[in-house]
Amino acid sequence: MAKRQDGDTQVGVDGNIEVLAQAEGQDQVLTPAALRFLAGLHRRFEAARQSRLDARAAHQAHFDAGGLPDFRADTVAIRNGSWKVAPLPQALLDRRVEITGPVDPKMVINALNSGAKVYMADFEDSTSPTWDNLIAGQRALTGAVAGTLEFTAVGADGSTGKHYTLRPFEEQAVLMVRPRGWHLDEKHVRIDGAPMSASLFDLGLFAFHNSDVLAAKDRGPYFYLPKLQSMEEAQLWNDVIDHVERELRLVPGQIKVTVLIETLPAVFEMDEILHALRTRIAGLNCGRWDYVFSYIKTFRRHRDKVLPERAQVTMTQPFLKAYSELLIQTCHKRGAHAMGGMAAQIPISGDEAANEVAMAKVRADKLREVTAGHDGTWVAHPALIPLAREIFDERMPTPNQRHVLREDVWATRDDLIKPSLGTISRAGFEGNVEVCVRYLAAWLDGNGCVPIHWLMEDAATAEIARTQLWQWLHSDGLHLDDGTPVDFALLERAFLNLPGRLGDRARLPGASRINEGIGVLDRLTHADVLEDFLTLPAYARLD
Repeated sequence: MAKRQDGDTQVGVDGNIEVLAQAEGQDQVLTPAALRFLAGLHRRFEAARQSRLDARAAHQAHFDAGGLPDFRADTVAIRNGSWKVAPLPQALLDRRVEITGPVDPKMVINALNSGAKVYMADFEDSTSPTWDNLIAGQRALTGAVAGTLEFTAVGADGSTGKHYTLRPFEEQAVLMVRPRGWHLDEKHVRIDGAPMSASLFDLGLFAFHNSDVLAAKDRGPYFYLPKLQSMEEAQLWNDVIDHVERELRLVPGQIKVTVLIETLPAVFEMDEILHALRTRIAGLNCGRWDYVFSYIKTFRRHRDKVLPERAQVTMTQPFLKAYSELLIQTCHKRGAHAMGGMAAQIPISGDEAANEVAMAKVRADKLREVTAGHDGTWVAHPALIPLAREIFDERMPTPNQRHVLREDVWATRDDLIKPSLGTISRAGFEGNVEVCVRYLAAWLDGNGCVPIHWLMEDAATAEIARTQLWQWLHSDGLHLDDGTPVDFALLERAFLNLPGRLGDRARLPGASRINEGIGVLDRLTHADVLEDFLTLPAYARLD
């Protein structure tokens, strides 16, 4: 039985499972049975998770010493084999437009009602993992699966605003859930004295509470798996999900997954990742922003691989074009979907000309994706769904394009790692500082998805800005396009200029934590070693 110790808000189950925080409705989510299920996942898979994280560190040490990622010699037979993934369920045959976003109740309702084919409920890059957010997110998703979720907006003065309800199930987007990545702990839950994996916490709780209902509706459960770097990490996920299916008495293969190819090492193991998950994988996704972040991180010590400012690193750059087209070819050869990437733009109100420029960029990006052979795309804002759908409807009359084999694509190792050419402007440098500081402040305040200059910024885009700043500052001899040296004096001037860029600070998300964000970024950029993820040190400051 669970028992609460009111003095320290710990909950124990059988003396070895502790929950070190309290949130509204927590007892409905962390029932004794759910905690025992989570403990079983931790005890069975934590050692393997730590082994995979050790392997990541070893690979990065190899890259830091001058090594380069490449296709594996020991898996040639997998790449050359004629195998295919298992047939896809009806609900996942047509995924032409997917919307992503955090897991608060209002977002869940709006996304499921949005007209998109799929809603990816995101516990990862667009959710700040405060304990309140995580518990509220699990409750919202369980309510959505049950069809009972409602939300009423409340004004700052306590007044009641709009009431939100779900459309009928048949009119809703298909729900997919993205747990946090293998590298993250859930510090509020300790099993046998150790924090459990955030990945297992997020996926395990959602599966435990919703699998029966979703399976009865032939809707999964379905998941997006983030930030994998190798086939062994994919195999670990497969082992975890096999275990979940057995424990929850689901049909083997009932749970389906899509894997985000958003790390540079993973692009060299796409066949292998599909093979490891072949009984349950529905496709791969071009997680473009995290992929650019991973490129910078992988080559952080390679002076010849420094990228220009973020705005110049578009999907038409040769190394990103090779990545996306190889993903299409690989997926379609194996019978899986090749999903396109995120349009980060959001509608610009009050400036029709600027809005048209932004929407033209979205149109060009979605046209590029559907013409290349992608089976669907992502948007961050509901207003972009009709635009993306129109383009895919016109160019993709079939549910998907798995018949487009792209046998013309030939992407070598050097094609996939060749850096893009470009410059670093003062505006680009200071823009990176602003995005990092504003995002960190909002994230620390509990908001993981922040509109900044009409782009929807999440952890992935903030990571590009943060790692670019570190690499630029730690690479000798770099200059801005006006000849100014890129050094820490430039960073200090950017911090001094920041108030002018921010305007009325009081109106910004996380306004009270702007100075804290500046401090975190200052420490991260001065560190001799690039921190793997900004959310690792920042997480210690949450709750």
